[in-house]
Amino acid sequence: MNAPHDHHIDVPGGRIFAREWPAAAGAPPIVLLHDSLGCIDLWRDFPAELRAATGRRVVAYDRLGFGRSDAHPGKLALDFIAAEGRDGLPSVLEALRIDTFVLCGHSVGGGMALSAAPCFPARCKGIVSMAAQAFVETVTLEGIEAARATLGPGSDRIARLRKYHGAKTEWVIAAWIETWTQPAFAGWSLKPVLPNLRCPVLAMHGDKDEYGSLRHPEMIREFAGGPSELAILTDCGHVPYKEHPARVFELIAAFLKDGL
Repeated sequence: MNAPHDHHIDVPGGRIFAREWPAAAGAPPIVLLHDSLGCIDLWRDFPAELRAATGRRVVAYDRLGFGRSDAHPGKLALDFIAAEGRDGLPSVLEALRIDTFVLCGHSVGGGMALSAAPCFPARCKGIVSMAAQAFVETVTLEGIEAARATLGPGSDRIARLRKYHGAKTEWVIAAWIETWTQPAFAGWSLKPVLPNLRCPVLAMHGDKDEYGSLRHPEMIREFAGGPSELAILTDCGHVPYKEHPARVFELIAAFLKDGL
């Protein structure tokens, strides 16, 4: 397989970092959307292994404010999930000359994938959501508050995140915790967006996800406007692709086998 290619792409507010794992031309590539504390490097081996499992070109990028991308110029807007489909993602697709594609997102990245797809009704051929939040649930907020206790100044977790986000680390943490826990965000939901989906959706979720109950993938399946599949992974928490990688690759490969 060819070595990964790195790119720097202009987006509203700065430049972002993207990486692609090339594959033979043909099927639509898979574009990855990371979670609230994530970045390309924190996907670890998943993109390369996803390419091997599917035979498809895989693209990932650090959203503005994360990883190797520029610092975010301000506070994260309350509509940041929907905004990714208007700002960051279109710039990546244009810069890397991606026409049709499949979106694959983890956690809030899954919500972004589901929100973005209706912006590209003819181009987005499928969506894989892993542990996506579909609304603000008490379980989600409890998980965030539990995480807050591990993200204090000088903590080991802060030190690990700093390896990936550098001086942006405190902004990354605040963007996650302060956005999701503020009262003005409490009414956010994917429910109004889901009926606008037309492409097939695979909603994966762990039965022990600490950031969301099974109500999230069930809502995605119930309200998605196109064909939808629900895959519940047993004995699995919030990061299926790390906890049960073989099963995740099997599910994605099977989902894509019909030519999506």
